Amino acid sequence: MRRFSWFNATALTLGFAFLYLPMLVLIFYSFNKSKLVTVWAGFSTQWYGELFRNEAFLDAAINTLKVAVISSTIATVLGTMAAYVLIRSGRFAGRTLFSGMIYAPLVMPEVITGLSLLLLFIGIGLDRGILTIVLAHTTFAMCYVSVVVSSRLMTFDRSLEEAALDLGCSAFEAFRLVTLPIIAPAVISGWLLAFTLSLDDLVIASFTAGPSATTLPIKIFSAVRLGVSPEINALSTIMISVVAVGVISASLISKRAAVQQKRDEQAADRAAG
Repeated sequence: MRRFSWFNATALTLGFAFLYLPMLVLIFYSFNKSKLVTVWAGFSTQWYGELFRNEAFLDAAINTLKVAVISSTIATVLGTMAAYVLIRSGRFAGRTLFSGMIYAPLVMPEVITGLSLLLLFIGIGLDRGILTIVLAHTTFAMCYVSVVVSSRLMTFDRSLEEAALDLGCSAFEAFRLVTLPIIAPAVISGWLLAFTLSLDDLVIASFTAGPSATTLPIKIFSAVRLGVSPEINALSTIMISVVAVGVISASLISKRAAVQQKRDEQAADRAAG
């Protein structure tokens, strides 16, 4: 077993510092009493109070949460369906094209995705607003859900479904009563991942949002161009906290699912023995 050398420790420390030190500085200055974001004048939470009295930021936050919840829910349903078809349907005509269309947003630049969706909405005469943002976020988020759910379905013991079918369940009942509860941790993880991606998106939302629908990342980006204020630090801290909770929750759910799967396999081996 290799020891944890000083070189590995230094590289790990520098890597984490590069990634998270700017966030820690931002969080630190969000509790600054001074209006100058780089001059410490004492501890204060007044800017959080100012933030919650800012109607423009509150409206943008409501729009962001609304879009994130709706788009992640739709993306989870569609992504789970797509993953089930890819894993369980075997070879069928157009499977390669179907899988390529699902996974394309993973490697497609966000600028291209946003521009193509903008042209589509203009072409069909759909006014930009909450609906167009939801459709755009669903488009790129469902592929992430599909990847998460597919990985769980690939290790799923199909004999459990076959047993349910032998006992008189229809295909839909077997999926609802057997398959879905077992893959539920992966589905929830996919939802949390889609929610986090929607909450944090700026590029695609900037293409598909209209004057009547502004999301929080767009509002922050517009405000920062005029100068960073303590309110933006407070708002960014809240967003970091929400995203961190979502990522940690998805990680814990995935880890719990892996442990449960291992226990189920061990129980099946003991029963077979």
